[in-house]
Amino acid sequence: MHKIVIDPVTRIEGHLKIEVEIENGKVVNAYSTGAMHRGIETILIGRNPVDPHVLTARICGVCPVSHAQAAILCADEAFKVTPPDNGRILRNLIQASNNLMSHILHFYHLAALDYMVGPDTPPFIPRYKGDYRLSKEANGNAVGQYIQALDIRMKAHEMLAIFGGRAPGLCGTVPGGATETVTVDKINDFLRRLKEIKSFIENKYIPTVVEIAKVYSDYWDIGIGCKNFLSYGVYPDADGKKLIKAGTFTDGKDEEFNQAKITEQVKYAWYNDDNGGLHPSKGKTTPSLDKVGAYSWLKAPRYDNKVHEVGPLARMFINRKQDPILVKTAGSLGISETKVFSVLGRHAARALETKMCADAMEKWIIQLKPGEPVHTPYIIPKEGEGVGLTEASRGALGHWMRIENGKVALYQMVVPTTWNGSPRDDNGQPGAIEQALVGTPVKDDNNPIELVRVVRSFDPCIACAVHVLGAKKKMKIFEV
Repeated sequence: MHKIVIDPVTRIEGHLKIEVEIENGKVVNAYSTGAMHRGIETILIGRNPVDPHVLTARICGVCPVSHAQAAILCADEAFKVTPPDNGRILRNLIQASNNLMSHILHFYHLAALDYMVGPDTPPFIPRYKGDYRLSKEANGNAVGQYIQALDIRMKAHEMLAIFGGRAPGLCGTVPGGATETVTVDKINDFLRRLKEIKSFIENKYIPTVVEIAKVYSDYWDIGIGCKNFLSYGVYPDADGKKLIKAGTFTDGKDEEFNQAKITEQVKYAWYNDDNGGLHPSKGKTTPSLDKVGAYSWLKAPRYDNKVHEVGPLARMFINRKQDPILVKTAGSLGISETKVFSVLGRHAARALETKMCADAMEKWIIQLKPGEPVHTPYIIPKEGEGVGLTEASRGALGHWMRIENGKVALYQMVVPTTWNGSPRDDNGQPGAIEQALVGTPVKDDNNPIELVRVVRSFDPCIACAVHVLGAKKKMKIFEV
């Protein structure tokens, strides 16, 4: 048995360390380490309860909207305020615009370079040596789309900015609704960009993912993971029903979601032991730098004390009866339903979700009513509690807030990569990424491309999961 350490894993948001143990050419054990401490919860204590949606949106430049949305949902509940229809629809459009951008970013500019070969110039190099299998024509098409995707991402940012004020640091959503007035010109500007993005998704993005799935078909059996899924649901309609519903798939069964079953465990995380086993509404964030046995700044969130994967695959699988597009697509490729628990399943789900959202956005945009209110006034209470559950592009995102004497007294966040990238929990259960790495074949220890293909299929965001680094010692320098 021997070890491979990748530190950092590049082409993800932030930096992640992966350590695996190899026996007979396959991974038998894996460890996922987030090497920085998140201090946002501490920073928010004592602040005005309207501040979190501004500050948490600065956690990450890729998915700021979902953090703002979770914080706003927290405030809506604590303030007992409901946005008008225009405000709700604008929030959906802004959040979906950001998620479209993020999914396209992830596939083309972070993950696709594991499957295609670009020119021998940055950002296409340095690269691992590996089994790049696309035909010359398909590879050339994919490289061309890499460039086109930059423009498509820009248009998604522009859509966000039309109603969100700017991207990535939006200012168009607030407790009680939104800030931008609705006009016919803004609707037309938004719709024009959406149609171009939708065409790219249908004619470029999805076909390229399907082509990769055909030539890398062994990756339907790699990166399987825990096979448990969790979704908070996202994009509510006027009746409270969500486009993508909340739910869980646990131990082979579809179940209703119950947020009371969420806890965070810290046995192998650098936090005081009394921070563990708590529901986020009672959570603590007290660092313990010298904790024996710990190996990550990520806590270990668990649902009903079990590991759950979150993200596009979780959402699309939980919604497979409501919208069977993922299962039908897998079936058209000769893949059974359970094969989607895999590297390729995650990429396919992400691509198909962009189409689902783009189709919905075409309907939402024409439901806007120019001249009607976008915001409901509110009064900040002296005491109150709120929870904001939504879906970031990378998975289930929750914010919890308690207000005392008109100030934030508690604020906790459980982000997608805390779920997926967690260390072992109090019972020794490896996190979702750790489990997905087990069984992965590695042909060349010096070019472990198989490992990063598994990790990147989750689209980790360490910038969301961890935030503050104390640099009291000299850090390693990497050329990336």
